[in-house]
Amino acid sequence: MVVIGVTGMPGAGKGVVSRIAESMGFRVIRMGDVIRDEARKRGEDPGVTAVRLREEYGKYVVAEKCVERIQESESEMFLIEGIRSPHEVEIFRKRFPGFRVISVFSTRKTRFRRLRKRQREDDSQKYAEFVERDERELGFGIGDVIATSDYMIVNEGPIWKIKKQAKQILRKLAEKGEESSRGG
Repeated sequence: MVVIGVTGMPGAGKGVVSRIAESMGFRVIRMGDVIRDEARKRGEDPGVTAVRLREEYGKYVVAEKCVERIQESESEMFLIEGIRSPHEVEIFRKRFPGFRVISVFSTRKTRFRRLRKRQREDDSQKYAEFVERDERELGFGIGDVIATSDYMIVNEGPIWKIKKQAKQILRKLAEKGEESSRGG
């Protein structure tokens, strides 16, 4: 089994990496979907739910829910999108030998421009709200995850560059996973 994580601040390009992974046969588990699903059930803002879930059930709760989704699946290759804390990385490393993290980096200016264009329900159109969300993400420990990731993609240029880098890294990790499952 191959399990890879992808991290990055909002708007950095995690979704691009996930779409590449899907096209290569990976099943993508989005940590943000776990949060958004729970937020809808609670009738709350996803940012509020992200904090409350961790307060109510502990720092591992979102990672544990992702592990459950992986264990329920028949797939052999997974990409977990949206890792935000070292605690989550710890869970995945314990559960999945060979787990690696890819981080995607873009400047704040670039990310804000992308989020304004993307207009997903939890994307801020106001810069102050965007900065507040960044601070919340950093509070979870995402900066530590980025700093200690196994691979880094800088996503400031044309989209073909991030796609090319993502394919190279994912192909390499998938091949390593296949080799280890064959015992080689």
